[in-house]
Amino acid sequence: MFKRAAVLVVSCGTFLAGCDAAPRIENEEIISNLIEAGFPADDIMVVDDAVYVGRDTQVSLEASRELLQPSEGSQEHYRTTNLVNTAIVKKICINPTTAFTSYPRFSQGLDMAIANYNALGLCFTMARGPTTGCDANISARTMTGTGGSAGFPSNGYPFGSITIGTGLGSYSVDVVEHVITHELGHTIGLRHTDYYNRAISCGSGGTEGTAGVGSIHIPGTPTTATVGGSIMNSCFRSTETGEFTSQDIAALQALYGGGC
Repeated sequence: MFKRAAVLVVSCGTFLAGCDAAPRIENEEIISNLIEAGFPADDIMVVDDAVYVGRDTQVSLEASRELLQPSEGSQEHYRTTNLVNTAIVKKICINPTTAFTSYPRFSQGLDMAIANYNALGLCFTMARGPTTGCDANISARTMTGTGGSAGFPSNGYPFGSITIGTGLGSYSVDVVEHVITHELGHTIGLRHTDYYNRAISCGSGGTEGTAGVGSIHIPGTPTTATVGGSIMNSCFRSTETGEFTSQDIAALQALYGGGC
């Protein structure tokens, strides 16, 4: 997630030029899988030997392979085919680094984001680490710039990290809460609500790709996005409240509410 029109800086060169052989080979497969799944090539970026789509969503090799697998069941707001398996994941622990907690608003925003999810009575709870009884762990880290990044689940577990830009330290705690809640949404399988037209929240930009398997509509949620209509919009505003909208709640309850 980025403030309107902000862009990730590519350190190895777009599409892997100058990177080591092993990461290059793995990333080439990830890129190939993403393109096959319907993501446009110009929306795929490589930063520090990691592949991203939609500017803030890191994709591992396993996750990219799962995107090509057919979706099962009636569950089809948008999600990836990759979801958290609530049969094995009941408690997700978010563990902030020392650098992360050195920003008071980041620390407060993390607590508020965790509370956002726990207030919904989902099939899993989130907790701030260090703590015990964790079925899955997510590291909360910092990076330069303004915005954040995360990734999609794989093997039934949430993505293992969220990264928040230190530039957010000058924003309100509500904006920080919004970005952290957004990135945690990616780790459990939510896509950008305006994936099909980033200009809706970012002011410019095209589609991140459809292809069905990679952008599955969640029943009971709108199929169109509006400015401020979802915490999962691609870009954020300086006026964000940090709270879920009604369609965010409907999406999360459809995926992870009841029937645990």
